[in-house]
Amino acid sequence: MGREKVHVNVVVIGHVDSGNSTTTGHLVYKCGGIDPRKLEKFEKAAAQ
Repeated sequence: MGREKVHVNVVVIGHVDSGNSTTTGHLVYKCGGIDPRKLEKFEKAAAQ
């Protein structure tokens, strides 16, 4: 049986500057939603 990806809808609610985008980005990263090559490109750009 092949691996199936399950789609999940998530809502993040919070006050301005409370880390909503950071939390969402970390969740996407931990779930493997970011291509490692893109991540490496962004890390290089951030180091400059």
